[in-house]
Amino acid sequence: MKNIFFYQTDLGEIGIAANGNAVTNLYLKKENIPRDTVVQETELIKEAARQLQDYLAGKLRDFNLPLAPAGTEFMRRVWESLRAIPYGQTRSYQEVAQSVGNKKASRAVGLANNRNPIPIFIPCHRVIGANGKLVGYGGGLEIKAYLLDLEKPS
Repeated sequence: MKNIFFYQTDLGEIGIAANGNAVTNLYLKKENIPRDTVVQETELIKEAARQLQDYLAGKLRDFNLPLAPAGTEFMRRVWESLRAIPYGQTRSYQEVAQSVGNKKASRAVGLANNRNPIPIFIPCHRVIGANGKLVGYGGGLEIKAYLLDLEKPS
């Protein structure tokens, strides 16, 4: 069973879901939430929300949360690679593909990025086009730009 709770943030309303042991989803848009999810704030969800708010306030750079994203083996490898991108840095899709051992898998990396169920905590916003342009983000390019600006050194 998954629990979810909603929080008002600088990005708008965000839903954080957990399975009791780990965070499983972060929803930037309410319409994607499964019907069998129970609206209940747990200690884990509350801690995830605290860390998210600290991150958005510029007080936290690295999340310390158990995460359990559901996906294929390849997707999980991509998501682990994304978690290794340091705060304030970006990587191209090709660089991420190289980091998971297949330099020709840029499109597959893009698909895994698009299917990331825990954005922000798994920082898919740090992946940009090879030309340095912002491309694709489930929450919209405005949110991607906001997160990248937040992480820029002052």
